[in-house]
Amino acid sequence: MAEHDFRYTLLRPEHTLIECRSLTPGRFQVTGNGGAIRAGDTLLVTLKGSRELSMTLTVDKVRHLISPPGQWTATAAGPNFRELSILNWQVHCDSCAKQLDFEFAVDPSLGEAARAPAAEARIRELKWQSHNGHHLCPTCQKEAS
Repeated sequence: MAEHDFRYTLLRPEHTLIECRSLTPGRFQVTGNGGAIRAGDTLLVTLKGSRELSMTLTVDKVRHLISPPGQWTATAAGPNFRELSILNWQVHCDSCAKQLDFEFAVDPSLGEAARAPAAEARIRELKWQSHNGHHLCPTCQKEAS
């Protein structure tokens, strides 16, 4: 089982993602070119509408196409959501005032209450520390240790 990176920031003409669409929550159809994809492999794909967020999909079935050469279509399992909203937020380090502009994804069907926990989870992914509404950047965390 191999991992194939199809994020926008790493695209090369011989290894590209053509389409990734949701069939049902948690099921996706992916079409790409290159990469020698096989069942059981994982695909890293950029979320539509995002500059930096990605999701991991696990390939269930893959069909290699004869024409054009190297193109394939796969069904894959991934995160279970009905739809996603990509939101942009900012936080400031309470020690040095450094600003973090970041994106995070949230299922809008969960309502406004789901936004803050999703943002806090993304802040932790970016190695910032958050406690009771106060934030510390990675540099200030090291200095505090």
